[in-house]
Amino acid sequence: MAGSIAVETSSDDDFVGFVLGYNSGELGSSSADFWLIDWKQNDQYPGVDGLALSHVTGDVGTAAENDFWQHQNTVTEVERAANLGSTGWADHTTYGFELIFTSTLIEVKVGGVTEISYTSAENGGNAFNDGSFGFYNYSQSNVRYAGITEDQLPGVIPLPASLPLLLAGFGALGLARRRRKS
Repeated sequence: MAGSIAVETSSDDDFVGFVLGYNSGELGSSSADFWLIDWKQNDQYPGVDGLALSHVTGDVGTAAENDFWQHQNTVTEVERAANLGSTGWADHTTYGFELIFTSTLIEVKVGGVTEISYTSAENGGNAFNDGSFGFYNYSQSNVRYAGITEDQLPGVIPLPASLPLLLAGFGALGLARRRRKS
């Protein structure tokens, strides 16, 4: 996924971001399992500024507000951004972003710079579950997400229908050539 994000107000400093691997109904579920990329503008006890990746698991339907605010209990922070880990977003500033989400990699780029790169090996060897992409605003208004594009990774590439015939033809030529030599 790629696009841009901007907070078009100066009246608040809360969280903006994305969810990955989300499945319908998980917010009311006792067994949520998705990934959260959030970016807070300023320190505001108990939340801290900066960009982070967290794993959301368990019963988020009964989670305390501070779970998301502090990245605790059902929201486990796994990595802070390389450059923006303690730097908040700026008011009225547009940031370009790129997100890569596969079964083995979560990568976040802001302004073309890799900020987070988290692998399934770092996740205890566990693959990242497939699911939906979503926008995340926690107590932050006037957020504009724009120019969103999605590139799908290629799946299994099917063989062209003519390829087996071509291989069979080469095999027949090989047999005919072998018989001539004999």
